[in-house]
Parts: sequence; C-alpha cells; structure tokens
Amino acid sequence: MRVTVDQDKCCGAGSCVLSAPDVFDQRDEDGIVVLLDARPPAALHEAVREAAAVCPAAAIALEEATERV
Repeated sequence: MRVTVDQDKCCGAGSCVLSAPDVFDQRDEDGIVVLLDARPPAALHEAVREAAAVCPAAAIALEEATERV
C-alpha cells in the first residue's frame, strides 16, 4: 500500500490521526495532516483504509499493491 495526502484539501478534522496515529499526524499550527509513513506495514492497512474512508475532505489517497504472479 502507498499512501499520499493532499494538504491543500485537508480541513484539519483529525479523523485520520484517530484512525491511524502511526501513519498520520497533524501540524501544531493549523491541524493540517502530516504523513508519517507513506508505505505502512500490512498490520496498519485496515486502519489506513478506515482513515481514508472517514476523511471529510477526501484528502487521503491509497494505492493498493497488486500481487504479481
């Protein structure tokens, strides 16, 4: 999984940090999202998907890895 964030879209709601605090943080001065881990381990994938789903500004994009045969 590869995670990207669009800081220009972010409204500072903080729901991503609540869902996946090992992957997302917020800037102290304005609450805008900060990406801590663009390629989180598999154990965090479900939490990252939840964070993307609940983001009110749709500022989180996920690229799921596909398995090669």
